[in-house]
Amino acid sequence: MNTSSQQLEPVFSDDTYQLTGVAIAKDGRLFSCYPLWPGPHRYSVVEIFSNNQVKPYPDNQWNSWQEGDDGTNKWVCVQAVYVDAENNLWVVDPACPNMEQVYDASVKLVKFNLATNRIEDVYRFEDVLSNKSYINDVRVDTHRQVAYLTNSNEGGIVVVNLETGTSRQVLRNHPSVKHDPSFTLIVDGKEFKKQGQPVHLQSDGIALTPDGEWLYYKPLTDNKLYRIRTDYLRNEALPDDQREAAVEDLGQFAVTDGMIFDINGNLYLGDYQHDKLVRLTPAHKLEDVVADERLIWPDSYSMSTDGYLYISCSQINKQPDYNEGENKRTTPYAIYRMKLPDT
Repeated sequence: MNTSSQQLEPVFSDDTYQLTGVAIAKDGRLFSCYPLWPGPHRYSVVEIFSNNQVKPYPDNQWNSWQEGDDGTNKWVCVQAVYVDAENNLWVVDPACPNMEQVYDASVKLVKFNLATNRIEDVYRFEDVLSNKSYINDVRVDTHRQVAYLTNSNEGGIVVVNLETGTSRQVLRNHPSVKHDPSFTLIVDGKEFKKQGQPVHLQSDGIALTPDGEWLYYKPLTDNKLYRIRTDYLRNEALPDDQREAAVEDLGQFAVTDGMIFDINGNLYLGDYQHDKLVRLTPAHKLEDVVADERLIWPDSYSMSTDGYLYISCSQINKQPDYNEGENKRTTPYAIYRMKLPDT
């Protein structure tokens, strides 16, 4: 399958601030987020309106954090936004500016009721994560009341019992949450490095099958893909070795950041080495969906109720950090959408 790049429709662009996440609500409300990384920064979470207009979400106060402030009830460094099956908005705040160190134990996962724009729950992880952790992305199973997050700095899967509020980090020492040391990441024709050293980021992309039975995940800087039955993640009494033995190595596919399932069980992944979007069928066959030079580091994904896939492009590979101090970005940070192809 190969589709035309004309199917990629611009939705939002930002010429100044680097975005990462995208989330589309059931009624079409659109959200994005901006991590506190090197470079200019204004808001952390925004709702997007027509003509590239944005409004800080939920308000200015939450978006007002400065070094020295209490980060408990403010956004410190937001990485991801996600809308669940019940139309709640979840915001992942690793609270780790520049991916260096968690600020004052303020790492959190926040749930908003979009009908009221009020916070329903805040989940905190100071007893579960170290100050070098970077929670990266989330998937929420509203039926079983569980959330799953990746830790991309250290490697690990965080499992949150949404009913009790308790959380655990599992698979921390398993190869599936670690960069494959045999893989050399080539982006823009050269090895992906920071300050002269190869960049190795751990478990990042995460996706939950439509029935909630399987969690797929992968490291950011290699092409390996893994999955595990969520039973093994939710079972708190299970010994670590049995959980680790349940991990399935699916093989090598694409070097992707985020990923997402559609309702038919197709897994959509970016391929930031080749400015492409690909998908893995339920039979684990890899297919090209669209190749487009505008897909500069496709980062995060969200599915709308009317059959569109929303794609954010964070252009991480163009950052000065990864180009010996030179900003290689030439086009705005952007969000696109495309009508999902027929299966």
